[in-house]
Amino acid sequence: MRYTRTARVLVCTVALLSIAGAAAAAEPALWLRSSAISPDGQTIVFSYRGDLWRVPSNGGQATQMTVHAAYESRPVWSPDGSKIAFASDRYGNFDVFAMPAMGGTAERLTFHSASDYPTSFAPDGSAVLFTSGRLDAQSNVQYPTRRAQPELYRVSLEGGMPVQVLTTPAMYAVWDSAGQRLAYSDQKGYEGELRKHDDSSFARDVWIFDAATERHTRLTDLGADDRQPVWAPNEASLYFLSERDGTFNVWSLSLEDGADPAQLTSYDTHPVRFLSISDNGDLCYTWDGSIYVRAAGVSESRKLEVTTAADRRHNEMAYIDVARNITDFDVSPDGKEIVFIARGEVFVTSTKHGATRR
Repeated sequence: MRYTRTARVLVCTVALLSIAGAAAAAEPALWLRSSAISPDGQTIVFSYRGDLWRVPSNGGQATQMTVHAAYESRPVWSPDGSKIAFASDRYGNFDVFAMPAMGGTAERLTFHSASDYPTSFAPDGSAVLFTSGRLDAQSNVQYPTRRAQPELYRVSLEGGMPVQVLTTPAMYAVWDSAGQRLAYSDQKGYEGELRKHDDSSFARDVWIFDAATERHTRLTDLGADDRQPVWAPNEASLYFLSERDGTFNVWSLSLEDGADPAQLTSYDTHPVRFLSISDNGDLCYTWDGSIYVRAAGVSESRKLEVTTAADRRHNEMAYIDVARNITDFDVSPDGKEIVFIARGEVFVTSTKHGATRR
């Protein structure tokens, strides 16, 4: 078909598109992610519908913390519980932001074109550890790529240039209270973060880096995926997630030589994700889209009932210019209407009045 004057009218058409918004009434919150329990064990921050929310550790109605249209996730608490660091793509790629734990303005801490993801705070709370694919050491034998092999950095809460901590991948890195031992899980090659049943040479392991000797020690056996370590309150053992029984569950490992890991949870259908711990040893994680808390000294986990209530982020209706999204069109025999496809929908528009209907 020739590109006629009628067709040029078509590409100037603006279509009316409905946008679904969040319901204002309280409703059960499902498929919660990136849960993180506070140091005092009283509050849990999590990611839901692209924002951060906080809820008491015994459940209830959650309070929305971020309202930006960007995507926010991966919250981590400062040691004193006063601040939250998180990742947000407000400026394109993911950067590290920090905000008061009770809510407030988020301050941007990183500005690089690579994506940055926080893992924890420094023991004194003055800086945030984060992973980012920026600059490998010349001696690093791993291939350099932003997506697959990040390095570990820290950035001050006061801002300034980040400092590289490790040139090798150190995922979920967290220092002990003295800042001498860094627990982390490695990343040997690019595998999807949510991949299951990775019994291969790429499967992750749990390591400890000794700052005094600069020595890395692998704590788990090759094979099954072991990841996301957190320090037990006495710092003589670690909790971590492992697939060694076939599904991701919570395990513990004493740091004494020759100690074997012990299994704490026994889920056999869906993986446990997003492990965190309070100062007194309360474990928090998600399973099948819900948040669970396992109190210190208790053998069973408790599912949190979480509800949310928030105003809509966008108007219910919005005008969307589809001029650049039209894939096919045709003109009616009498030339009064044009039918076209845009954004996967079929529309008809009047060449005289410009009215468009889906």
